[in-house]
Amino acid sequence: MTARFEGVYCPSITITHDDGTLDLELWGQHLDHLAESGLNGVLLFGSIGEFFAYPLEVKKQAVEFAVKRVAGRMDVLVGVGDTNLSKVIEFSKYCEQVGVNALVAVSPYYFGPSDGAAERYFDAVAEATDLPVILYNFPDRTGSDLNPALVARLAAKHANIVGIKDTVDTISHTRKVIRAVHEVNPDFAVLSGYDEYYLVNRVSGGAGVICGLTNVEPETYVKLHHAYQTGDYATAIEAAKRVSHLEAVYGCADLFIAAIKGAVKAKGLPISTLIR
Repeated sequence: MTARFEGVYCPSITITHDDGTLDLELWGQHLDHLAESGLNGVLLFGSIGEFFAYPLEVKKQAVEFAVKRVAGRMDVLVGVGDTNLSKVIEFSKYCEQVGVNALVAVSPYYFGPSDGAAERYFDAVAEATDLPVILYNFPDRTGSDLNPALVARLAAKHANIVGIKDTVDTISHTRKVIRAVHEVNPDFAVLSGYDEYYLVNRVSGGAGVICGLTNVEPETYVKLHHAYQTGDYATAIEAAKRVSHLEAVYGCADLFIAAIKGAVKAKGLPISTLIR
């Protein structure tokens, strides 16, 4: 496995003041913690980042800030998903200009497109940018699935579609995506979206995880990834057990975004737990 986007990535919470405006001071401290922990990268405006709740101009402000704050210490990925393709393309071009490392494009949501419509959508995204594109499959929220055959077709057509975040709560789906897409691109990065799937993802030939609890305890994920990479499986199992314990965080609120923000605050960063 020589995937460019291999390892552990944090889909960052979007940190605001209680009035909903961006709190760049505390968000900056959070980004510093993620980078200093040794994570491979951060994703802005994923699901936990409430991508659906912020206007484009606010997102642009946040992305420019984050790229400067991170300053090359880890990759900066940006979720460009929207139901309006013109907004996706505009945001993608902006991300190119400010030095983002990759885009993450969620499948169009609400209407649940057919495979053909989804393929045309991702064709348009890939053709609009020179940046690497990571697909984002979250069928529980989008109403449609990026199935293995579709992912393989997209990877075969577009050299800059280089990975997928597969947020499906069954490893068999992810394993089938890995097998199908690696037939056309062995370096394609298949990342799991569920926290506790790191080890089984890697054993199945995947590249790692993009998962929410990295906001709360990034050091545990860095420990897990490093231990797996170096063959220290006793330490990897120890870290995986800690992840399993932390999974209880998700049951502490009605919406998982609120649970993650509450846990970050409990760990000592005095953020607002407002969600939009």
